[in-house]
Formats: sequence, C-alpha cells, structure tokens
Amino acid sequence: MNESEIFAQIRTLVDREHELRERSVAGEIDSAEERAQLRTLEESLDQCWDLLRQRRARRGAGEDPDAAEVRPAQQVEGYLQ
Repeated sequence: MNESEIFAQIRTLVDREHELRERSVAGEIDSAEERAQLRTLEESLDQCWDLLRQRRARRGAGEDPDAAEVRPAQQVEGYLQ
C-alpha cells in the first residue's frame, strides 16, 4: 500500500467515524454499539498512521518503503505516546 492509498484509507475511516457519531446523536445506534465500532475504527486508523510512519522511516533510512507491513492492532495500540 503506497502513501496515496494509505491516505485514502484514512479518509474513508474518518468519514465512517463522522457518520457513526452522527447516527449516535440521531439516536439510530446505542452507545455500547457506538463504542465498539469507534474502537475498531480507532485501531484501524492507528494502524494506517503506523504504516505511514514505517514507510517514511524506511525511505529516510534508504530502505524500500514497500517492505513496511501493517502491524497487529495490539502492537500498535501498545505504543507509548
């Protein structure tokens, strides 16, 4: 996945997040369902950002950015900010 594809995926996930929040405000989904779906979206977004950082780091180190791989959500979510 190249940077353009990663950014497209990020835009899609952010759009889904906004839609989900709008549906919650409108009372179309309950808060437990919303929290579960938001958690999944947040994990996917974190994975996308991590992949983008990996690609940029590899490029900066003179390595092949295409060798970057999506890391498991558990690993990405465990990073300290």
